[in-house]
Amino acid sequence: MKLSHLFFSDRPDLSWDLCSQMGIRYAVAKLAPELTGRAPVWDFDSLKEAKDRFAAHGFDLIALEGDQFDMSRLKLGLPGREEDADRYRQMLRNMGRLGITTLCYNFMPTGWFRTTSSIRERGGALVTGFDASEAAKLPDRPYAPVSRERIWENYRWFLEEVLPAAEEAGVVMGLHPDDPPVPSIEGVERILISPEAIDRALALSGSPSHGLTFCQGTFRTMGADLPSVFRRWKDRIRFIHIRDVSGTPSHFHETFHDNGPTDIPAMLCLYRDEGFDGIIRSDHVPTLACDDNTHPSYSMGGTLFGVGYLKGIMDTLKINYE
Repeated sequence: MKLSHLFFSDRPDLSWDLCSQMGIRYAVAKLAPELTGRAPVWDFDSLKEAKDRFAAHGFDLIALEGDQFDMSRLKLGLPGREEDADRYRQMLRNMGRLGITTLCYNFMPTGWFRTTSSIRERGGALVTGFDASEAAKLPDRPYAPVSRERIWENYRWFLEEVLPAAEEAGVVMGLHPDDPPVPSIEGVERILISPEAIDRALALSGSPSHGLTFCQGTFRTMGADLPSVFRRWKDRIRFIHIRDVSGTPSHFHETFHDNGPTDIPAMLCLYRDEGFDGIIRSDHVPTLACDDNTHPSYSMGGTLFGVGYLKGIMDTLKINYE
């Protein structure tokens, strides 16, 4: 397994030093222009510069994660999506040329979503949460309503447009499920909210580039039996996000890796025993007393805890990682 960290931008800061000191060698990055201040990653020189910058600091940039540019037209099926599909294909070609072989992406028009980022957890640490009753009070998006059927059709079109380029480039696209897995947010329906929906999505193409990101926390929120669904999809899973939550799809909060319902040591053993050798990372962590809450779920204090917790388990149980 390749233990990684998600970097927002390619601008070195304290997190780079801390990751190096934690022994992390692999970088996953979101390189959207609003984060980097440079050209989008469909520009080869821009992506190569990022790859080289990570390498100069001792990290191998092996994956991209999230929307690397505005994907609204692709997800909503709006005029201009053909141009964006061209840009997406060029991004995939650039990734292949540079040896960045994994892309974690989603098809959520409203993105991952929380109604609060300041729930008090253990010792006063701050975590994010979702309450469907609070979400119901929010106004609809300007482009709402958007039906589930329309999003499924947009997703099918998107895969047909980009998967051949991904396959040619040697890039695996790992689909992230909808977080939270609820039917609708702000007038926009969501499609990837159950194991059965993931089955449907994976059945759209048998391409080796059509893979899955196994977000442990999201599948836990769905109420899925984690060992069962992991075994079901293991041949399609290329990336694992490790976090934990407490609650139901309509009302939950995130928690420390060691303070939720998931038996994380058992899951790590399962990943090993089933032969998973892809990318893993600690995901969505509490904001600790040493951090402010500027970036909920991604504080470095919480990340230090999460990575240390995972490394301690894997070292103790002789689970190989690099």
